[in-house]
Parts: sequence; structure tokens; C-alpha cells
Amino acid sequence: MHQYVISDVVKARLIERQGKLASRDTIDAGRAALVVVDMQNHFVAPGFPAEVPLSREIVPNINRLARAMRAAGATVVWVQTTAAGGLEQWSNYHRYMLTRERQQKRLASLDEAAEGFRLYPALDVLPGDVRVKKIKYSAFIAGSSDIDVQLKSRGLDSVLITGTATNVCCESSARDAMMLDYRVTMLSDANATWTDEEHAATLNSFLLFFGDVMTTGEAIAKLVPVISRKSARGASSVLRPAEGTEDRSATR
Repeated sequence: MHQYVISDVVKARLIERQGKLASRDTIDAGRAALVVVDMQNHFVAPGFPAEVPLSREIVPNINRLARAMRAAGATVVWVQTTAAGGLEQWSNYHRYMLTRERQQKRLASLDEAAEGFRLYPALDVLPGDVRVKKIKYSAFIAGSSDIDVQLKSRGLDSVLITGTATNVCCESSARDAMMLDYRVTMLSDANATWTDEEHAATLNSFLLFFGDVMTTGEAIAKLVPVISRKSARGASSVLRPAEGTEDRSATR
């Protein structure tokens, strides 16, 4: 697994810009989604065309996050890249940035009937989770998927990004989510790519300009469960009588 440490230079720039290292002190579970990007056999399983070996090491943290998010009342979203519509909606990438052989392998492996399209079997996916298919690197860019509609229809405005590869689909999705006004956090120990250098460069840039970077443990510690939030509101209403109903016995 990648070992990411925020450098002193990045820390100083963060403090100068926002006054603290993390922009958020809590994560409201009722408004948050864990977004797991591309943890499919095509990218995770040994021997598949776009294998990222380190992605297998983040599976326990993704499962841990998913359990914690569900328990707190948050939403879990599994995003899968599909070959359907790829040539039609992302033609220049397939025609000019891939060899003919790589193009054919990619489209065949990510066909929705293929083994490569399926989520890696060690992931704890539950029937109540949200499933999203995307065409391009970013799930949030227009025309790639319906994730923005899915999240907003549930009243969600905060996303925690995990998956693979850190500097490709995860970063693209995280940046575009921020540009759509979501509060975005990337999980340093629940994202994976090919090298430590790529991982660190992505997280440094994201932290400086787009959102927060946390570990799995840090994110879970900041989760405020839906029940706690409702309880706090209920207590608040008990402590503060409705306008016009104050006890006036002292003036009688």
C-alpha cells in the first residue's frame, strides 16, 4: 500500500490558504457518499489488461469504509467503467491514444458481459448500495454517467473518493465533483495507482486546490451518524420552545 505523508511545504500552503490542514471537522453521513471507482477485475485482478497490483491492498480499507458509512446512514456507490458507448462518446481517446491491440483488449474486457467488467470479488458489495456505470475517466463529467443525478436526488453534497487509479479515474472524478460544488475527500490509503510518485503527486495537488485528503481512520472518526444528527436536532427543539410558546408564569 502507498505510504502518503503530507510534506511541510504543502502543510504551510494549506494553512496559509484555509487556516487549517483539513477544511472539514466532521462528515455528515446523511449528506455523504462513499464513491468507489473502478475496483473491477479489469483494473484489480492479476493478469487483467489494466492491472494495478497495489489496488488489491486497499480492498480491506474500502470494505471498512463501506461498513462504517452504511452503519452511519451514508450512501455507498460502486462505479464501474463500461465499454458501452466508448467508441461513440470517447472516440479520439480510443482511436489515437491506444494501439489497435490495446483498444480491442480494453473494449472486450470492459464489455458488461465480460469478467473484466465485474467488481473484484473480495469487495463487500450489498444489494442496497448504488451502482453506476461510467464511460470516461471521470464519473462526474457530463455524458459519462448519471452519478450526479443519483447523488443529488438523495440530497447528497459530499463525496469520499476511493478506488483505482489514484491519478486517473479517481482524480478525474474527484476534481469534477468539486467543480460541481460537492465537498470532496480523497482517501490516501484507499486509493491506489502504479507508483508511489504518481500517488503522492496527485494527492498533493488535490489537497492544495480541490479538497481534503484523509486516511480511512481519519474519515471514519469524523463521521456524524444520521441518528446522532437527528437526536441533536430533537434535543435542540426541546431546549428551545417554539416562538410564542415561552413559559410566562413569572409575569402572571
